[in-house]
Amino acid sequence: MATQARTSAPRRARPRAEAEEAPDRRRNILAAAERLFARHGYHGVSIRDIAEEAGVPLALVGYYYGPKLELYEEIFRQRSGYIKERLAALETLWQGPREELLERIVRAFVRPALKLAADPEGRQFMQLVARNLVEQGPENSGPRAELFDPVAHAYIDAFMKALPGISRAQAAWCYQFSLGALMHHISDQRIEDLSHGEAKARQFDRSAELLCRFLAAGIRSACNV
Repeated sequence: MATQARTSAPRRARPRAEAEEAPDRRRNILAAAERLFARHGYHGVSIRDIAEEAGVPLALVGYYYGPKLELYEEIFRQRSGYIKERLAALETLWQGPREELLERIVRAFVRPALKLAADPEGRQFMQLVARNLVEQGPENSGPRAELFDPVAHAYIDAFMKALPGISRAQAAWCYQFSLGALMHHISDQRIEDLSHGEAKARQFDRSAELLCRFLAAGIRSACNV
């Protein structure tokens, strides 16, 4: 008796909606987590909260991103483009008048952050960045060491090159003061009340140059140069 050849059933093609669902769910989870962490901090948000905000089954959060800490850290990695832009900008600054080098460094530090903050979702991420830099929990040490410390050291080094003779302590304080002013500028809306409506919050294209001049002059004055 002849042996009948065994054939496997053809694999069913995935419908377009099903094929596109996974990327959408991944994006929804990441966006929901970013919103909630920015509002409530790391410890104020549960995986269940994120699943409900994203509109996905609870198990999918862990399936796509693992434990909550890994999801938290992935948000920063996905948004790291503006940090890379800041670092890349430093490489282009060394040509030009030496006396304007500090001003060019400050603009490279400020403008990528304001560009990101001009978008509502980007501004939300900057709120999360502010939490990461202020809150001291161990969950913040990974993104800080991987993403924020390298850019901080690069700009501190740049300040020292622009202002020969200043100490690293002076340069580090100036970086911290500049970062504080930048993050406050991004998050605060009181300028409209304080200016009696003459200035508008979050019109970063109009305030960017003023902020850059303020920071550069402050750094020069603080360092007595």
